[in-house]
Amino acid sequence: MKRACTELSNRPAAGRAARRALGYTCGLVLAAAVAAGAAVVPAATESFTPAQKTEIEAIIKAYLLREPEVLREAASVLDERAKVAEAKAREKVVADPAGTLYDGASQAVIGNPVGKVTLVEFFDYNCGYCKRAVGDLARLMKDNPDLRVVLRDLPILSENSEAAARVANAVRLQLDGPKFWEFHQKLMATRGQVGKAEALAAAKALGVDMDKLGKDAEAAAAMVGIDESERLAKSLGINGTPAYVVGQEVVIGAVGYGELQPKVESTRKCGKAVC
Repeated sequence: MKRACTELSNRPAAGRAARRALGYTCGLVLAAAVAAGAAVVPAATESFTPAQKTEIEAIIKAYLLREPEVLREAASVLDERAKVAEAKAREKVVADPAGTLYDGASQAVIGNPVGKVTLVEFFDYNCGYCKRAVGDLARLMKDNPDLRVVLRDLPILSENSEAAARVANAVRLQLDGPKFWEFHQKLMATRGQVGKAEALAAAKALGVDMDKLGKDAEAAAAMVGIDESERLAKSLGINGTPAYVVGQEVVIGAVGYGELQPKVESTRKCGKAVC
C-alpha cells in the first residue's frame, strides 16, 4: 500500500487534492478489502474527480495484484489488534470484584455467601460435561469453606436448556443457597434432555410453591440473569460450557478439580489464579 501511495503521489495527473487525501484513501481501501474479502474499490470522496478516482482504483488494484501478501499482513495486524482489544475488555470485566460478573443479584449463589474466594461457573443444564463437573464443584466447596460460587445459566444448547434455566431462575427466589444447590444437583443428575417439565419436577420434589413458581418462570424477570450471563460470556470470549472464572482468570472446559483447586488456593493467597 505504501508503494501504491508513492506511485500515486508521483503522478502529476493525480492532482493536489488526490495526493492530500491519498493517505486516508489507501487506509480505507485496505481496511475494506480485509473486512469484505472482496475486490478493492475505494470509497468515493468529493476530493476526487471521476478521472482521479479511476486512476486511484487502477493504481491500487495493480499494486494489490502485484503484491497480494499485503492483504494477508494487514489481516494479521487487524487480528492481533482485535485480540488485544478483547483481552483488555476481558480484563476489565474480571478485575472488578464488585462488578456484574460476581454479583449474585440475578443468579444463584451457593457455598459460602460471604466467602473470601469467588468462583463463577457458566453452565447449561443439558451439557454433559457440566453434569460430570458437578462432582468437582461439590468437592471444591467441601475443601474450601470460604468458597463462594455464582452459578450462571448459559443455556446455549437448546430451547429446553433455556426453559430449564427460566424455571431455575424462578426456583432461586424460593430456595436459599443449600436448598438451591440440592435442586441444581437433582436437575444435573437427570438423564436425557432437561427442559421445563424436568425442572418443575425437581422443584416440586423440594416443596416449592408450584403456583408461584409457574408465574415467576413466565415473568420477564426470569430472563434477566440469563441475558446478563450471555452478555458476560460474549465479553469474556466464552462460547461453550462449562466455563469458570476464578482469580481473574477465565477457564474454559471441564478441567476438573485438579486444575481448579490450585487456582482457588492462589486466589485466596494473592487474589489471582497464579501468584
